[in-house]
Amino acid sequence: MTITTRTVRYATGGDSKLLDVYASGQQDDRCVLLWHGMGPDERDVLASLAEQIAGLGPTVLVPDWRSDQPDGGREHLTDALRYGRDHVLELGDGSGQLVLAGWSAGAGAAMGVALQPEHFDGWRPAAVVGIAGGYRRPAPSTGTVPLQAVGRAVAPIPIRLVHGTADEVVPVDSSRELHEALLAHGWDSELSEPVTDHAGVLGCAYDPAAGRCLPAKEPSVSDLGRRTAHVIAGAAWPCGQA
Repeated sequence: MTITTRTVRYATGGDSKLLDVYASGQQDDRCVLLWHGMGPDERDVLASLAEQIAGLGPTVLVPDWRSDQPDGGREHLTDALRYGRDHVLELGDGSGQLVLAGWSAGAGAAMGVALQPEHFDGWRPAAVVGIAGGYRRPAPSTGTVPLQAVGRAVAPIPIRLVHGTADEVVPVDSSRELHEALLAHGWDSELSEPVTDHAGVLGCAYDPAAGRCLPAKEPSVSDLGRRTAHVIAGAAWPCGQA
């Protein structure tokens, strides 16, 4: 299957930032907005994962955002989300859905949207997928710690968590704790724990020379990225199938 990629700009504040759109030839009104982690403007780190998700059907939007902004990146995240919501409306008859996913700090940002929709005009994503997220820290999207917001009176949506058991950057206990808290409050939550590290869940490996995560050369690690892609694409199906 051929995946097409185009780069656009989304408006944010008085400026704009880059966003990559990944799509296959399938007719599909499902969409995934995928946020990268703490490094500024690192949408390229998620390129391989985004291609694999798009190969399963959904259109995938991967925006740049900067966590080193005075607001921690909140304006960028909010405006990228607005772009994603508008894009879903343009894809079809308005019945399409947007799944929100993120890696590392992006996972915390996505979880913040699920738990505090009042920051986003009451809007809720169809589902949220958190990849190697730190949920004991304030979410960049809301400024509130997700684990402290779980008990709020909010209608549950499906949550899917993926976290490597060998993650030394953000220990897997973060996702385990969130998963148990969500279940205790009646949420539909599932946790996958592949035996890998912080980058391996993306099908990547950290390259010290480049100072960033790059696609892994080992087939076993690449396969982990495909598994994560299936979790995300599965969250975008009403019946949980991908």
